[in-house]
Amino acid sequence: MAGINLLPWREAARALRRRRFLQALAAMLVLGVGLVLLADACIDRLIGRQQARNQYLRQATAGLDNQIATIHQLKVQRQQLVERMGIIEDLQGSRSASVRIFQQLARSLPAGLYFTEVGLLGQSLSISGAAESNQRVSELMRNLQSAEGFAAPSLTEVKHVVAADQGLGNLFRLNVGWMPLLPQEAPR
Repeated sequence: MAGINLLPWREAARALRRRRFLQALAAMLVLGVGLVLLADACIDRLIGRQQARNQYLRQATAGLDNQIATIHQLKVQRQQLVERMGIIEDLQGSRSASVRIFQQLARSLPAGLYFTEVGLLGQSLSISGAAESNQRVSELMRNLQSAEGFAAPSLTEVKHVVAADQGLGNLFRLNVGWMPLLPQEAPR
């Protein structure tokens, strides 16, 4: 065994291993970069999908907000219409109230007495007039007390005035409570 030199063979094997290692390293590096690019593309696609979903939800939410605002406006309009209908119903119910008041006043008016002024303030009716005697005023008050829709007449003032041309010498002022009748209670 005299002179076999194994160094060139070892160096060739070492160079081959080094080349294979560098090739494997390059392949792994290319594979790693490819995987990173593939993962980046997948993540970008997932982000794009999620952004599309978010945009859809924003649009749907904006549409629902518009519908809610419209519903709120409709509720406000409905409430206003209900209030208007209530006012109209109240007006319809009290439409014939003045007719009923004058009808009851005419029925309660005794002979020898007349009215000079009739005024309605809220639930109180103020009546001024002239009478032949105090008995006529008393009779009027009794008639008003028993009349439908009137309550608690109270005499405010009575004056004796000498008037030669009319013959009615007692001026009076009285207040009487008025209770509006509901439409179904109205006399026929």
